[in-house]
Amino acid sequence: MEGMSIPAVVLAAGQSQRLGQPKALVPIGGKALIVRAWNELRTAGCEPIVVVVNDTLASEVQCLLPEARLVINPHPENGRTGTLQHGLEALMANRDALPEQLVMAPVDRPGWRAEIVRRLLDEAGCVVPSSGGRNGHPVVLDKDALQKVSNAAPDASLRELLVFEPVDVDAPWLDLNIDTAEDLVRLERHASALKAYFQQGEGI
Repeated sequence: MEGMSIPAVVLAAGQSQRLGQPKALVPIGGKALIVRAWNELRTAGCEPIVVVVNDTLASEVQCLLPEARLVINPHPENGRTGTLQHGLEALMANRDALPEQLVMAPVDRPGWRAEIVRRLLDEAGCVVPSSGGRNGHPVVLDKDALQKVSNAAPDASLRELLVFEPVDVDAPWLDLNIDTAEDLVRLERHASALKAYFQQGEGI
């Protein structure tokens, strides 16, 4: 990826029904999840970064990230494929062709740092970070995968649509998932360790 700017899309349009509060605004290591994702992607060298949200979140996210390129998904119930399609459409407004690579970062999977993105971008094809035999996020999609996403129904399953090759990384929090009240309890229980992990990454 050296010498190239790789675009990224942050998926933050989910309605957070099981959690009961917007996932994007949950604090981790002293920062909202949406801010952390944006900062890590920018540190990794991604540009542009499109943040896809639902209409109820747009104003709050814009206040937190005034520089962000926000896109509203009016149908978040369609799931991640539809949200990614909205991000791709925004990117393609200023492009003649699909990018060779794109980073997709769901806001509710925050257990990664910028170096994980750099490691993935050194690989070819569709790749997913893997630690301890478990896959996580963010993921990198190649041009062929992006074409499949563009052609898919908005409610199609990304898991069924695409195949990712695992890339081994050192990421002890890669399985962190913010989806339920129990996940928030885990987040609070490990708050100090998570903050140290992210602060260590800021020093690279």
